[in-house]
Amino acid sequence: MPNFSLPDSVFEQAAQQFPTPFHLYDEQGIRDCARGLNAAFSWAPDYTEYFAVKALPNPRILEVLGEEGCGCDCSSLCELMMAEKSGFSGDRIIFSANAMPPEEFALARRLGAYINLDDISDIDTLVENGGIPETICVRFNPGGSFSLGNAVMGQPGDSKYGWTRDQLPTGLKRLKQLGAKRFALHAFLASCTTDNTYYPTLAGILFRLGRELEKQCGMPLAFINLSGGIGIPYYPDEQKTDIRKVGENVKKQYIRVLGKPADAGVSIKTELGRYMTGPYGWLVTRAIHEKRIYKDYIGVDACASNLMRPAMYGAYHHIHVAGKRDAVCDHVYDVTGSLCENNDKFAVDRKLPEIEKGDLVIIHDTGAHGFAMGYQYNGRLRSSEILYTKEGTFRMIRRAETPEDYFSTLL
Repeated sequence: MPNFSLPDSVFEQAAQQFPTPFHLYDEQGIRDCARGLNAAFSWAPDYTEYFAVKALPNPRILEVLGEEGCGCDCSSLCELMMAEKSGFSGDRIIFSANAMPPEEFALARRLGAYINLDDISDIDTLVENGGIPETICVRFNPGGSFSLGNAVMGQPGDSKYGWTRDQLPTGLKRLKQLGAKRFALHAFLASCTTDNTYYPTLAGILFRLGRELEKQCGMPLAFINLSGGIGIPYYPDEQKTDIRKVGENVKKQYIRVLGKPADAGVSIKTELGRYMTGPYGWLVTRAIHEKRIYKDYIGVDACASNLMRPAMYGAYHHIHVAGKRDAVCDHVYDVTGSLCENNDKFAVDRKLPEIEKGDLVIIHDTGAHGFAMGYQYNGRLRSSEILYTKEGTFRMIRRAETPEDYFSTLL
């Protein structure tokens, strides 16, 4: 089984109260994850995790994380609006976006958010839409390939994000002339890795770069933003990230380059999404059809509109059948939705127990980039979101869409 799950009784009770399909989130699991992360970086001056809103954009989830000391990482106008309505403002928000409309800069500045500039040309846009703040963050792209040991973890040179190394001194000097008093650095060089060395390696790169740029631009380094990139173990036999060890090794890099945290005073920020909520969400769906042709297909009442990662990326999500966790997996199925697309499959050639119509099928690790990536192709509508509260009750935190919603924007 995956590294984290809930008893089947929880899924069964939820399905008695709410029609399938729905996404179910575990509040206590999310809180415990946030507490573990904060503990791992408790040594760092003014450490803050800015939850990547795009991963799970629901106000109640943001409120839960806010209660655990987290801020919001926003990348659009609507995400900024959601953060504000969820009680976030000022330095509890980081706005990191690319090719954004100017009015999004203006709202971020009105909210007092940290601004993370993706491109040197954004300086002019920001000047005209809210002005340059005293603390400004810039996104660094080193180009080429990024490796850990012998493993290539990412291809920054093919990425649309960030500034080149040569652009940084020129841009930061101009930002200083326009009123900036401190700068920060951000970089995202790997995605969905559980390698414990990723953050420490990235931190070392940014700490050293920050010290170089302080001398070149004449401004002090305010903080390092390690962004996201720490993933989760989607496969049952994968090991999860040891966040305590990650924090310890980032501290070693900090001391080696910057000195004692209390003396250096450079803050650490993160923008994790998947790591924070991914393992604590499940798509609960019901088997409604079986088709036997060249293969054996189980049709469920969810589809890629509810979870598109398998269809879009061929991504693996663990599946179990409620009440049959200990049953022999002696059947091979493709688990499918109802879209008129052949890639609308949650699993291909997956060994599972025998599935009968009416069985609850639990798809794991949908707490990030699950509901958030939903869409309405074929007129299939997005599902509800249910919170399994820390008190052990169920609370609907987003209702399912209706046909009236689907037609509401037509003129």
